[in-house]
Amino acid sequence: MLSVEDARTRILSALSPVGEEVVVLSAAAGRVLSAPVIARRTQPPADFSAMDGYAVRSAECAVLPASLTVIGESRAGLGYDKAVEPGQAVRIFTGAPLPKGADAVVIQENTEKKTEQSVQVLHKVAMGDHIRRAGIDFNKGDKVLEAGTGLEPRHIALAAAANVPWLSVVRKPRIALLSTGDELVRPGEPLGRDGIIDAVGPALAAMIHARGGVVHSLDIAKDRHEALKAAANAAKGCDMLVTLGGASVGDYDLVRDAFGEEGLALDFWKIAMRPGKPMIFGRLGATAMLGLPGNPVSALVCALLFMGPAIDRLSGRLPRLPLRLPAILGAALPENGPREAYLRASLKAGNNGLRATPFPQQDSSILSGFANADALIIRPPFASKSEAGDKVEALLLDASIGS
Repeated sequence: MLSVEDARTRILSALSPVGEEVVVLSAAAGRVLSAPVIARRTQPPADFSAMDGYAVRSAECAVLPASLTVIGESRAGLGYDKAVEPGQAVRIFTGAPLPKGADAVVIQENTEKKTEQSVQVLHKVAMGDHIRRAGIDFNKGDKVLEAGTGLEPRHIALAAAANVPWLSVVRKPRIALLSTGDELVRPGEPLGRDGIIDAVGPALAAMIHARGGVVHSLDIAKDRHEALKAAANAAKGCDMLVTLGGASVGDYDLVRDAFGEEGLALDFWKIAMRPGKPMIFGRLGATAMLGLPGNPVSALVCALLFMGPAIDRLSGRLPRLPLRLPAILGAALPENGPREAYLRASLKAGNNGLRATPFPQQDSSILSGFANADALIIRPPFASKSEAGDKVEALLLDASIGS
């Protein structure tokens, strides 16, 4: 059986970013740049005032108070076109272009207005004071954003300032999602005597959306070779197929065999972890295939550790994992077996740091415990018995899209 780290490495090394597309700036948040953003203009395009006040020739203000004639006004969007001559000043506002001949701005608080056409400068002003020089932010032709940047609102602002209305981004990966099992029905559908609601399918769809993928939901497949083979064909054209259930060794765990008949190139199907041992990874032609276990908590833990980072890789992002934190154990634990264990736990801040207390019930079918957990305590294979107060590491579920 593979370790968790080795399994994730093999998955990620087998994947690469999908193709690119061009999107309008307003639709680019959350996407990943496939090409750098090159400024189409200089910012600011000219010398601008950083304050409200008066544009002056600094040499005219060497002797104070300096009386100057106000010859006009420069405001944002409408500058003053004539030059400032000796003995003159131009009323100027923040973000307005600096008139020709002026080499400084004296702030309004350091002046006294005498008339509409005259002002006295009361404090010394030096050349360059309160001026934002042309190109102080960036120049036309500069690379303002690198390829691979995950676009947040701050990046959108920079691209907009560079006058770039369209961005080349990695296409959203198309993820086919298939739940399997004779017993499964969708929420709200007639349940029948022995039916089980597909609770994990909607959760996986939400996780795929949160990672930036596009969900292609397939019909629930019955535990029949032909139904599973039809589902494999329905996933063609998608970048990855994620299956739920049918990955173990029971008589009705048929995913591996049925997909094998459709050409599945199997990489691995067992991981040394608990919950989540039976997990498949391989490739169906051009489509990557990730087969999650059927137990709800097993599937969700595997999705956090493997599916999420895989979608990141397809999206052109650096793979993100849940934040891993040191903590103090809140209750004793027996020695661990040969598989790395992930225990649902509460997480509370205390005097000695975070205290992680494992839930008494760790059955992999119990969704309420997973939903109410703050973290997963990680126990290495063959970890010895631990006592309350011992140091452990925990994965923070509230930051499951990662750090």
